[in-house]
Amino acid sequence: MKPVLLALVAALIPGTCVLADHHEFKTIYDGKDLSNIKTEGNWKIQEDGSLYLDPRPGERGWTRYGSYLWLKEDYKDFTIDFEYKHPKGGNSGLYFRIYDESDATAHGFEVQILDCFGKKKLGPHDLGGVIQTAGPLVNAAKKPGEWNRMVVTLKNNKLTVVLNGKKVQDGMDLVGKKRPNKKLAEKGKIAIQDHGQPFWVRNIKVKAH
Repeated sequence: MKPVLLALVAALIPGTCVLADHHEFKTIYDGKDLSNIKTEGNWKIQEDGSLYLDPRPGERGWTRYGSYLWLKEDYKDFTIDFEYKHPKGGNSGLYFRIYDESDATAHGFEVQILDCFGKKKLGPHDLGGVIQTAGPLVNAAKKPGEWNRMVVTLKNNKLTVVLNGKKVQDGMDLVGKKRPNKKLAEKGKIAIQDHGQPFWVRNIKVKAH
């Protein structure tokens, strides 16, 4: 059977749609190639293929926006799938719909990445929450130092976040939940935060819907 015909048949057979959809993902970072990323931060490729954030002396906090790990393209509706880990007390975030790179916090939305292992009461600033918008449904944190997998999907302004196989946001309506004065851009950049702390990321892939 010809490859094109085989792909069409696979897309129509129940149970094969997920596989067919998976092929639409674009690899952003595969352990070697940084051509789809831009950053001024001290992100270093490691022997195991992960990308390690090793803050330079004096690099602290989250307002050095040029040091974030920026995907070069703009996205409206998307799914981003990646793995990360951090030491005890680690802090980062996944930003999206950023319409002005000079201030990702003011001009975009952030899914919080934070060491919340064992924490019982969670709010918008905890792991899987959307900053100043909505807390996570469950605590899906792994122990510090372990790899986590986060899958963030934004479609029709509805946000779903799956962390380590658990839904921490389930179709959350950004328009209804966001602060009234917070702009939700039609499309924008995606970035991973440099919070001035050690942080590792790997296997970054994204697809537009």
